[in-house]
Amino acid sequence: MAGHFEVIDAPDGGFRVRMLDPDGELMAESVTFPSIRAARNGIELAREIAGTGRVIDRSSAAEQSDS
Repeated sequence: MAGHFEVIDAPDGGFRVRMLDPDGELMAESVTFPSIRAARNGIELAREIAGTGRVIDRSSAAEQSDS
């Protein structure tokens, strides 16, 4: 079973999107969107990035493995 996205009310107004794994654990939460439509557009963009985007490792672990 795949994870899913949830559109939720943001505490400061607007809406946020949560991405949850198959067990329902939070993986990411978005910025605040001004409307439901904008939140849904954000989900579509996240799907596109996840499917085609490069992974750039900027962690301290990456620097150690390059040495």
